[in-house]
Amino acid sequence: MTAEIVSPRKNTRAKGRTLSPEQAAAAAMVAEARQRGLELTGPDGLLKLFTKNVLETALNEEMTEHLGHDKNQAEEGRESTNVRNGARPKTVISDAAGEVSIDVPRDREGTFEPQIVKKRQRRLGEVDEMVLSLYAKGLTTGEISAHFAEIYGASISKETVSRITDKVVAEMTEWTSRPLDAMYAAVFIDAIVVKVRDGQVANRPVYAAIGVTADGRKDVLGLWAGVGGEGAKFWMSVLIDLKNRGVRDVLFLVCDGLKGLPGVVESVWPLTIVQTCIIHLIRNTFRLTSRNDSDAIKRDIKLIYTAPNADAALAALEELEEKWGTKYRAMIQLWRNAWNEFIPFLDYDVEIRTVICSTNAIESLNARYRRAIRARGHFPTEQAAMKCLYLVTRSLDPTGTGRTRWTIRWKPVLNAFAITFGDRWPAAESY
Repeated sequence: MTAEIVSPRKNTRAKGRTLSPEQAAAAAMVAEARQRGLELTGPDGLLKLFTKNVLETALNEEMTEHLGHDKNQAEEGRESTNVRNGARPKTVISDAAGEVSIDVPRDREGTFEPQIVKKRQRRLGEVDEMVLSLYAKGLTTGEISAHFAEIYGASISKETVSRITDKVVAEMTEWTSRPLDAMYAAVFIDAIVVKVRDGQVANRPVYAAIGVTADGRKDVLGLWAGVGGEGAKFWMSVLIDLKNRGVRDVLFLVCDGLKGLPGVVESVWPLTIVQTCIIHLIRNTFRLTSRNDSDAIKRDIKLIYTAPNADAALAALEELEEKWGTKYRAMIQLWRNAWNEFIPFLDYDVEIRTVICSTNAIESLNARYRRAIRARGHFPTEQAAMKCLYLVTRSLDPTGTGRTRWTIRWKPVLNAFAITFGDRWPAAESY
């Protein structure tokens, strides 16, 4: 590529507008490429040639800085005898231009350590992140390899993709054992099911927990792979793990009404209030009733969960039983069994009620997980499933912590928490 192609033309105009030096350079390159019959993209297109030109220019500048002089411009009498010693060919993969062949300069003493394209580096930085992003979306290693071949004309083997994704295992291990805050205003827990091929395809639960900190952050506390079905016994090990990582107090733990869980929570955090998810309770109600009666029952149960206090809610439940108890005994028993974990939120202000009455806070995360699981179908190993779900979590925040701020939505809620639980709420300077 000639020097004229990359020289900026400051006076170039388009539609009466003065182009910047960068825009002028791009316009000059495109014009020159058209004159030479070059495609903008493709195996031998302008984008690939420009990438090659930029990389080689940067590498030569690094060599000049390393040696202290330009090519053939060494000063006489200098102490170092190190000079340029030709170049070696190398092929790198760019997510924008595919495979690009470049010449990497060498020095006689072999002390040159290039930075823009390091030794033994075959992929430019963004490729790894793209592989991890595709893996988080549920694509298999073979599908990712085919994607690069189809879109970028770049050859990335399934083994290479596996090596890239395996890099996150250590990061995932560190993330799952990181220290946590001492107190969370609320912790939302749930489990999702993934299919793992271990001899034969079987369902495996993956337990997830989200905590809301005192300064309004949503913190994905961890992911835990279980066996069999979701159970309170495994949740005990999860909560103990959270306690061992520094969680001393949780104001509310919101769950889907799993049997035996309140006792587990009490043994770990005695002061924590267990709140069952109203959405799950309502959903299970309509599974026990006829569709013909759904509208009438919907109006009647609304009087229960919108009651001003627990006594009013109990009165509404008794009216529900009087009206529907004979026909839908199982529905009434469902509400009776969940009553102790249903009523706690009725004792608090509407701001607190709104956020602790359901597991919606974790359902949005579960929706991301399920999207990746559906795309994948099943995973070859448990570790592959956990890598995929961790990368979904990682995508929420580039730092990998999975933290996002809810300051706007949670500000009035946190103020209500601070007033209601003043003796357990941390001082402002502590966070």
